[in-house]
Amino acid sequence: MPSLKELPRGHAALSAPETFHQHVILEARPVVLRGLCAELPASSAGTRSAQALFDYLLAFDSGRKPMIFTAPPDIGGRYFYNSDLSGFNFTRLEAALPEAFDRILRYAADPSAPTAYLGSLVAPAYLPGFAEANRVPIVPPQVEPRLWIGNPSTAAAHYDAFENLACVLLGSRRFTLYPPDAIGDLYVGPVDLTMAGQPASLASAAGDPATYPRFEQARARAITVELAAGDALFLPKLWWHQVEACDPVNVMLNYWWDATAIGPDAPLLAMLLSMIAIAERPEAERAAFRAFFDHYVFRPEGHPLAHLPEDRRGILRDINGASYGQIRATILQALRR
Repeated sequence: MPSLKELPRGHAALSAPETFHQHVILEARPVVLRGLCAELPASSAGTRSAQALFDYLLAFDSGRKPMIFTAPPDIGGRYFYNSDLSGFNFTRLEAALPEAFDRILRYAADPSAPTAYLGSLVAPAYLPGFAEANRVPIVPPQVEPRLWIGNPSTAAAHYDAFENLACVLLGSRRFTLYPPDAIGDLYVGPVDLTMAGQPASLASAAGDPATYPRFEQARARAITVELAAGDALFLPKLWWHQVEACDPVNVMLNYWWDATAIGPDAPLLAMLLSMIAIAERPEAERAAFRAFFDHYVFRPEGHPLAHLPEDRRGILRDINGASYGQIRATILQALRR
């Protein structure tokens, strides 16, 4: 089975956002960062007990009520679709943090109980001051941390549209990773009915070779990573990952940010526009557009106008600068028609 590069706490690449960007992010490969978050105050509280960590978090409680997922014990913590893909096998309810934490602790004490899960809890909104007290040095300071808190659970393989740094504060996590180009072997579910925003793999959750025969190709390329409390995992955008929270109570801190953007526009929005503009055209026409996309966008042979002097490349001269706004304005004007 393939393995991942690991960096220990104190490595030179982990000293600041700039060095992390240069030595890790630009390589676009997952990296395990052992002990990166072990000295955070939240991690220190977790070494005492789950209750101690919850008490620490509640000291920042804003009083806002997040949504908590709950699921019956018979799903084994595998939060997913229902049998006919018309909905989900869990329910959502609103609860104050003290109530949610109490529920998680009660369920943890009884293996036959349901499970509960708080996902993507934006720290500045629900725990103001937490981010400032628990800085991770490789993350740009403007990036908001999120917390994932609950009983044992499995999130089906999905991707993120941003760079992802996941830090385990309590319990342990198992990540199963698939590279972006495994997408065709993962049998991805609906793009507009999702558990938490991104489409998920149906095959990785069910694993039925009769229904999903190509999944064996993805499974052969899978990388499994075990993280203990204090460890972190860096995931580049578009890497598929199944996430298992393995202990009775688990807490994870994560950060999402687009580390390579040159403007506000998201690549996946461009893909959606391409779907309605190109995907249903005849095969031969799609092949022609693929050649144009390769030439102008993916650039396997370099800049498409490399044969011209820079000052004669027109709007393609400086996409990372002045041309960005000009191209964007042209697109927005066309979309308003």
